[in-house]
Amino acid sequence: MTLLQIAWVAGLLVCGMGVALLGSIKVPLAKRLEMDEARVGGLVSMFGFAMIPVMLVMGFLTDLLDKKLVVMLGCLLITSSLVVIAVARRYTAALLSVLLLSAGWSGVVNVLNVLMQKAFGGSPTYAMNLGNFFFGLGAFLTPLFIAFLSKKAGFVKTLFILAVVALLPGLLSFGVDFAALAGPAAKQEAGPGIGVLLTDPIMWLTALALLFYAPMEATMGAWTTTYLGDKRASETLASAMLSTYWLAFTIARLGTALLVGTFPLTASGTGWLIIGLAVFCVLVWLGAVVSPNRGMACAMVALAGVAFGPTFPTIVGVLTGHVHPAVAGRAVGLFFMIGGIGWSLIPILIGAYARKAGVQRAFLIAVGSAVGLTLTAIVLRSYMV
Repeated sequence: MTLLQIAWVAGLLVCGMGVALLGSIKVPLAKRLEMDEARVGGLVSMFGFAMIPVMLVMGFLTDLLDKKLVVMLGCLLITSSLVVIAVARRYTAALLSVLLLSAGWSGVVNVLNVLMQKAFGGSPTYAMNLGNFFFGLGAFLTPLFIAFLSKKAGFVKTLFILAVVALLPGLLSFGVDFAALAGPAAKQEAGPGIGVLLTDPIMWLTALALLFYAPMEATMGAWTTTYLGDKRASETLASAMLSTYWLAFTIARLGTALLVGTFPLTASGTGWLIIGLAVFCVLVWLGAVVSPNRGMACAMVALAGVAFGPTFPTIVGVLTGHVHPAVAGRAVGLFFMIGGIGWSLIPILIGAYARKAGVQRAFLIAVGSAVGLTLTAIVLRSYMV
């Protein structure tokens, strides 16, 4: 691996850690700060809500500043957030740490996505699925790492260790020539502005696809254990199936990268792949809604990982492979900003309905999201041929 690829792998692992962090520490953090479930939920929601405006700001910075500076700033913000949450004694300090985490994560993930194909080569679909395999690996390993290290070193020292780890992508980026990566097209003063993005149908359709997709991923991650518990699965089995879901999710990305790396797809083929994944999502959620027993429910959780894993990387690959390099950061920023609305709001609706009708019936809302993704994918493919 080159230094560039090592820096990208480190950054993707840290970004995966970022999305898994709050879920991994919420129990000990709630005890330290004496928080009830409502306040814990507020912390988790804050990450997504803060990302909506911050990601767009980071998109402008990615396009208009040195990308190396954005990565370094992002890593410093993530490190700062971990230090703040390690020493926090009040809820307001925990909220501040989440804001710092969201801002830092947004900066690093924006640059990583913009230049993913430069780092890993191949088609956008290949590069995004391979890169997001490492992202998923970071999310999968973080709770295991925190659980292991907390027993050895305690909660505070564990967070300080993670704070040091979060600095690594920034340090590695010192040796990366970002100007050369961006290419001459990105340096042209006459390059397009954000107005071009606002009239680009592929920009809006990929963002709409993320709006429908993101809450499905968040929903399965948040409610798997409750859903299986309602099906009389033991706590051990439910936790094991949650890990199985994330493992299948991660391996599916690697498998997709290897497959499209060996058998490259045309633009039309990529469109059909997104449609196929969207239909798979519909079938998985319908299966989860109608599953009559524990065995089928467990199968749907595992299949959800296979269906969801390649969906996001393939969609964002369409966007980054389409837009002009001069506005790629802003495109990714808009993409995540619009997707963040679905990420934040639809799980709230599912949670509210679940309190009245139960988690399994509330999954009907996720079925609706999957149908919305399918319809969006069909329209998107029409612009890709």
